[in-house]
Amino acid sequence: MTIGPGKYDDLCTMVRERAKADGAIVIIINGERGVGFSCQGDVRAMSVLPEMLESIARQIRSDIEPKGHA
Repeated sequence: MTIGPGKYDDLCTMVRERAKADGAIVIIINGERGVGFSCQGDVRAMSVLPEMLESIARQIRSDIEPKGHA
């Protein structure tokens, strides 16, 4: 869920404030508190998040899929 504090909300707050950003998302894989994420920002900042995450997912898939050898 993206509304309300996540288990890593304290880290997300730190990242957002240090970056002086309108919004931030922190994704943790196998952290001290387990797998989780936290996102913060107003509606305008969060409105770009779905497209941004989809773009990141495409980039990750492209980076990890086996490359053909010519």
